Amino acid sequence: MKERVEILSIEPTTKHSRDLYKLSYLQDGKEESDIVSKGKDVVKILLYHTQKNAFVLTKQFRPFLYINHPKMAFRVELCGGGVEDGLSAKESAIKEVLEETGYKVDNLEKITTLYTTVRMTLYYAEVDESMRISSGGGADDDEMIEVLYLPLERAKEFMFDESIPKRPALMFSFCWFLNMKE
Repeated sequence: MKERVEILSIEPTTKHSRDLYKLSYLQDGKEESDIVSKGKDVVKILLYHTQKNAFVLTKQFRPFLYINHPKMAFRVELCGGGVEDGLSAKESAIKEVLEETGYKVDNLEKITTLYTTVRMTLYYAEVDESMRISSGGGADDDEMIEVLYLPLERAKEFMFDESIPKRPALMFSFCWFLNMKE
């Protein structure tokens, strides 16, 4: 498909505390505009605990879910976060694993890169208790993170349990694991 969009302007908006912009553009000759936010690239890491035969996941309160679905405000996620300035995606992933779960990983396998509103790089790593050096939980960054262990045999059931809020990247990563690693 031929791209038929011409950018007219990008203007910062001061109505909000986030980095928001008004993007004006022509699409097939029709003028359109949207308010968009500029975000950081992110990393997400699928962790598999070899001794527990389980995935290591995190659970966090998400204000944007609360405002729309208050009973679903705690989401189960892959370990991860923003790519920090001065660090590569892989270095940021290693740091996030330690901060959020307490495991020190050195070897990460890249799964793929996805584009949501930002670039999301997915990694995979295996952990065991010899790699644990802290309790995790995001205490270093003032985050409140619960570390969960999901047995491998419950992964498919978990993926389709609509009562548990989760991100598509988690489900994608589980599918990758079940097709490539199992």
